Amino acid sequence: MIIRQLIYLDALAREKHFRRAAEACHVSQPTLSAAIGQLEDELGVLIVERGRRFQGFTPEGEVVLAHARRMLAEADLMKEAIAELREGVSGRIRLGAIPTALPMIAHITAPFSARYPAVSLTVLSLTSQQIQQGMDNFELDVGLSYLDNEPLERVISKPIYLESYVLLTREDGPLGGRDTITWLEAAEHKLCLLTSDMQNRRIIDGIFRSVGAAPRAAIETNSIFNLCSHAGIEGVASIVSLQLLEFFGIPIGTRALQLVAPEAQRTIGLIVPDRQPIAPLARNLLMMTRPVIDAALPRRAIIR
Repeated sequence: MIIRQLIYLDALAREKHFRRAAEACHVSQPTLSAAIGQLEDELGVLIVERGRRFQGFTPEGEVVLAHARRMLAEADLMKEAIAELREGVSGRIRLGAIPTALPMIAHITAPFSARYPAVSLTVLSLTSQQIQQGMDNFELDVGLSYLDNEPLERVISKPIYLESYVLLTREDGPLGGRDTITWLEAAEHKLCLLTSDMQNRRIIDGIFRSVGAAPRAAIETNSIFNLCSHAGIEGVASIVSLQLLEFFGIPIGTRALQLVAPEAQRTIGLIVPDRQPIAPLARNLLMMTRPVIDAALPRRAIIR
């Protein structure tokens, strides 16, 4: 068994297509297929379901794939640790962040990049479930996700900030003269909310249930940009995080009302896989990142 065979197997799992996997590995398709066939001969099991096209892995193949990814991750970790001793901190970090945390990501990546200019960062917008899966499959090094809502598994976490919520509504609408609104009152209005595959939406639904109400989702989106822009539509309001407005500002023609009764907050933080030793780059990012001060409602810029 050689590392290259495991690399081919991992590529096939990602691409789910022999030709694309071969292209990703910069080899011919016969070369990739032959290497996986040799791995099957060596282990004495079928790894890939046989067919004219890729149809998935056998149960034995899934076990081989899980071990292959762990072995590849360990090989990368070894190289990273050696490089750190010889050349200092360098390499690449793959970071997955939930969409509502993206406005805060620069508070983490900018100081890290300034201290370690030889490190490149890849930041992906993912759901919390995709981040957990990416950690488990060795496809992500660090995540930025909720810490105190849905259980996390096999990770080390560090709190970074508290997410809080406001109702974004038209300034000239019936709520435009108010500063606060209860969750129970908000449930009576047509709302734009994130889709149910987003943990933010599940959190919002849970808060509404805690006051005996259910949201009236007139519009659902998986885009935080659309979440803000739809608040400008007459008759529709959006529930957004205060931190989102810190980045975008309060859109012209809208007003942000603090949601109260309850004044709900959720903790968002960094997570890294709970494997020892922790990857050097992930360890350095975790150690140097400091909690972010809670956001306040931004002042609208004056255009002259």
